[in-house]
Amino acid sequence: MNSFIKLFIDIGPLAVFFIYYKVSGDLIEAILPLMLATIISVVISYILEKRIPIMPTLGAGIVVIFGGLTIIFDNKIFIFMKPTIINIIFAAILYGGIILKKPLLKYLLGSALKLEEEGWSILTQRWAAFFIALAVLNEIVWRTMSEEFWVSFKVFGILPITFIFTMTQFPLIKKYQVED
Repeated sequence: MNSFIKLFIDIGPLAVFFIYYKVSGDLIEAILPLMLATIISVVISYILEKRIPIMPTLGAGIVVIFGGLTIIFDNKIFIFMKPTIINIIFAAILYGGIILKKPLLKYLLGSALKLEEEGWSILTQRWAAFFIALAVLNEIVWRTMSEEFWVSFKVFGILPITFIFTMTQFPLIKKYQVED
């Protein structure tokens, strides 16, 4: 898939969420557009890749569940906790793979990266720890900051933090990369 299209699919739902939030000034009103944009992005990804994108589909399911709970119960706590839950699930899946001696990141990224087993193991541990750190950070932000700050953090904070973390993994990837 073209990297520009992939980026648009990945950040499109967040952009829709942010725009609706800024226009309406109401977090709950911005959730339905977020849910719809997330589902549309997964469908577009499926059409373009001809396969079900596992992580985005799992994320979309959680967006629909927690967004739906927020709307049904008119309680923002569900949407505030969604990033925490997603990150804990991702970390648990990766840690489960570590326990089973199967670095699951290899199965997700194996077509894009060729690493030695030790490299996959270290990278998986780092990503699992990163997801836990993001979960903790989300909890701190939504519990101590304003709603508007949390929305900005969700849209403009998590993505750059993830990008920076990803960039810091390049030396490890280079060290354990297997040449074709």
